[in-house]
Order: sequence, then C-alpha cells, then structure tokens
Amino acid sequence: MSETELLALLRELDDPERLERSLHYDRAATGLKFGGLVRQLEADFGVPCESERDTQESSEYGRVRIPAEATVCGTRIVVCVSKFGSLAEVCADNPGAFLGTEEAHEEGALDLGDLATVERALADLGYVSVPEELLESDYKGPSALEHFTARPTWWTRFFGLL
Repeated sequence: MSETELLALLRELDDPERLERSLHYDRAATGLKFGGLVRQLEADFGVPCESERDTQESSEYGRVRIPAEATVCGTRIVVCVSKFGSLAEVCADNPGAFLGTEEAHEEGALDLGDLATVERALADLGYVSVPEELLESDYKGPSALEHFTARPTWWTRFFGLL
C-alpha cells in the first residue's frame, strides 16, 4: 500500500469512542492469527521466538521478537501487532529504537532478505504492515490522545499504552 492508502486506512480505523480496540475486535481470532504468525516466523528463522500477547490497557495486541543471532545483520527484529484492523509494525531491536529498517550499513538496519521474510509472513496471514516512519509521524485524527503523551503519533494511537 502507498503512504496515502495507509494513512487513509489509519483514519478509517480511528474511532474516538474505542481507543483500546476496534468495534469488531475478536480476541480469540486475533490470538489464533497471532499464534500463526509466531509459528511462521519460528519456522522461517529456524529459532524459537519470544512473544507476548493480549497486552492490557494498550491498543497493541502483542509482539514477536526474532533473536539477533537468527538475523543476517545480528539485529533483533520485533513485530508488533495492533488490536485494530490487523495492523503490524516491523522494527529493528524495539519500536522507536531506530527509525526505519532499511538504511543499509547503518546501526539498526535489517537485512533486506530478513525483512522480506517477515513482510511475507505478515502478508500471508492478512496483516497490513505499516512503516515505522509513518507510525512515528504526528497523529492527526479525531481521538483525544494529548493526555497520554505530549506528542501523539499514529504509533501512540494504534500500538501505545492508553
């Protein structure tokens, strides 16, 4: 999806009446899908992946961590999954640790092959991967987020503690 299409999707999913999860959020279905993601990434990278799920008081459902020793660049990959519309984010080390994932030869860069493997798993399971750069941009939506953070971002809205 283009940045314009992704922003349109974020705006469409943004319901000021439901900050933590969408109207049609199905906890059981989200958990099954997330479990499939964990299994797929473990198979693709050939290692057990640490995961946490069903995050409370957050719009994030869970995270999968691919260990650094399983990646070409030696950087841990973290995949965050939202409780909104199957949104996902792929980042190096931790969300916000490095802005972006593809800056070649820079700290926090991910191997393009590793990144493609993660993106393929997400797409195969119906997730929409949103670039970290877009999620870290200023939030411009109808939900009142100012009391959560001084500078609300799209990441705050769809992955942050609320």
